Amino acid sequence: MKRPPRKSTPSAPPPPTTAATRRRILLVDDHPFMRAGLAQLIERQPDLVVCGEASNPAEALQRLATGGIDLVLTDMTMPGRSGLDFLKDLLAQFPALPILVVSMHDEMVYAERALRAGARGYIMKEAGGENLLAAIRQIFSGQVYVSPRMAAQLLDSFSGRKAQGAGSPLGKLTDREFEVFQLVGHGRSTREIARQLGLSTKTVDVHRGNLKAKLELRDTTALVRHAVRWVETQGTGS
Repeated sequence: MKRPPRKSTPSAPPPPTTAATRRRILLVDDHPFMRAGLAQLIERQPDLVVCGEASNPAEALQRLATGGIDLVLTDMTMPGRSGLDFLKDLLAQFPALPILVVSMHDEMVYAERALRAGARGYIMKEAGGENLLAAIRQIFSGQVYVSPRMAAQLLDSFSGRKAQGAGSPLGKLTDREFEVFQLVGHGRSTREIARQLGLSTKTVDVHRGNLKAKLELRDTTALVRHAVRWVETQGTGS
């Protein structure tokens, strides 16, 4: 007598994603509407959750001290500490914490500096929500994220194929010189720049001299004019 065929036991469904298994993201941006939009996008994802918000670097560092954060999603331009210094602070205090920069600033000018400062990715705000989510997940998978256009430029730079003098003249500047250049473009005086960056006025004057030399500008008036024009093209806030 034949035995009836055994009923196959259905495989167990994958465990549902719970709040405990969702990756926790800290939003750092000085614009409340921007944070609200990012939070709404992220909260709709089954594997991601916003665990906190900060409007400036000081608030962000205070929140990070409590732990429980898997990724920082941050802007580059905020009141208080400069964006590059903020990234370096994060890397020094939380070396294993992934950072994704979401910025309105041109990636061809800022992305490489952000990556050198410790970010694991850079994406422009105009890239849209789908690309942002892809960038977040790519970083969680252990990879670095930049746009295909930026990746091509970085590869050319690292392989030595970039022609001498190619790219923006601002690429010649150190990170500190670049910060001083931005502040000059926002109309800051030497004393104001020194106070904001925690430098002496003499050091700021040295940076101004280096800027004139590297950008081939004949005097301070030409430097200010050039910096103001550049800031206007970037549409950066003060």
